[in-house]
Amino acid sequence: MPGLKDVKNKIEGVSKTSQITKAMNMVASAKLRGAQERMEKFRPYAEKFAGAMKELSSGASGEQPLMEVREVSSVEVIVVTSDRGLCGSFNANIVAKAQKLIDQYEAEGKEVSLITVGNKAAQAFKRSGKIRASYNDLMSTFQMFNARKISHNISEHFTTYQTDEVQIVYARFVSMAKQEATATTLLPIKPSTQQKEGDVAAVDYIYEPSPDLIMESLLPLHLNVQVYHAMIEVAAGEHAARMAAMDNATNACGDIIKDLTQLYNKARQAAITGDLMDIVGGAEALKG
Repeated sequence: MPGLKDVKNKIEGVSKTSQITKAMNMVASAKLRGAQERMEKFRPYAEKFAGAMKELSSGASGEQPLMEVREVSSVEVIVVTSDRGLCGSFNANIVAKAQKLIDQYEAEGKEVSLITVGNKAAQAFKRSGKIRASYNDLMSTFQMFNARKISHNISEHFTTYQTDEVQIVYARFVSMAKQEATATTLLPIKPSTQQKEGDVAAVDYIYEPSPDLIMESLLPLHLNVQVYHAMIEVAAGEHAARMAAMDNATNACGDIIKDLTQLYNKARQAAITGDLMDIVGGAEALKG
């Protein structure tokens, strides 16, 4: 049985760890409120923008460089994670989703390149040799101009025929307890051909100016919006995952302290019993 001092030191150490995890939980909770509010305000805009672009693309001639559908021989995968850890399996799920996608494309004989956004993605794929560009140390302070820089890199690579398809992998914020790793096609933008249930016929819109001119102006903005949307989703999910992880860590510390306290009481009782046995033995020896 360990000594009293050793057990007491362990209890103090775990108590300090519990204070740290509790503080990190509170910080994550405070940051989550702002990130979640920003995400909830931006998500309808991003989804409506994507839907509008698909509808608009159905009326375009298809000559836009970013709409060109061609035989896929090379794919670029953008992986968006957080910069920091201590958020459970949040980043691991995104990396696993990206790796599964990479394996699928490589099994089909396609060449895969990566763009990593966030330190954890760069660390995960550092040894793969597939990273074409990395954007690190920006997930805690990113703005739209960061997304614009990334989307410009993507579009330039696509229009120069260095890649035939672009996928983005990120964690979609579903709820406080669930962040779902998701893969979405960014390029090329394909016209919407699905007819909604109950619709008699597709609606024919009249555009002014022409759909091609509108697409030429809106396509770069569309990429900016979709990349920024993915980064916002990851930022909110990171704080939610960290909040849950730190809460679990605090509870685990409480359980460890409880077990160590019981061990400390047993060790203390054993020490007292030993002292009493020594006193009784000494008294009996004096009587003899």
